[in-house]
Amino acid sequence: MIFNPILKYKVIKSEEQYREYCNLLEALVCNKGDNAAEDEIELLTMLIEKWDEQHSTFNIADPVEILKYLMEEHKLKAKDIAAMLDVNKSTISEILHYRKGFSKEIIRKLADHFKVRQEAFNRPYKLISALNSHLRDAGVMNTTKNLVPSN
Repeated sequence: MIFNPILKYKVIKSEEQYREYCNLLEALVCNKGDNAAEDEIELLTMLIEKWDEQHSTFNIADPVEILKYLMEEHKLKAKDIAAMLDVNKSTISEILHYRKGFSKEIIRKLADHFKVRQEAFNRPYKLISALNSHLRDAGVMNTTKNLVPSN
C-alpha cells in the first residue's frame, strides 16, 4: 500500500514561497487567539528559520542594515519602531545613523517583533561618532566605564 499524504506546508524552495509563508505566519500570529493555530505557527516558523539559515544575507549585513531592511519590508518608520520599543525617536535615529549601539532590551524586542534570531542584531559593527571613534565597535557602546587612553 502506498501512502501519499497531501501536505499543507512543504520545505521552502523559492523566494516566492518564502514570502508567502512569512505572510501566512504573520497573519496567524496576529490572530493568535486560536489555539489550533499554535502547531501551524510552530511549523511555519521552523520552515522559515531553515530557509533563513541557508539563504539569509543577515549573516553578512550589519545590524543597522538589517533593521533598515525590516523596516522597509514592513513599511515602518523610525517613529513606529520607537513606539514599538518604547524608546524616544531620537534613540532610533541615533541607531539608524550609526551613532548608538543596540541595547540588550532593544535587541530582544526587535528579534521578538520581527521573528528573527537575536544574533541578527547582536553583532559588532562600526559606529560613526567623533565622541566614540576610539572604540572598536558598537558592542562596547553601552558600557559606563571611563576609558583612559594608554601612554
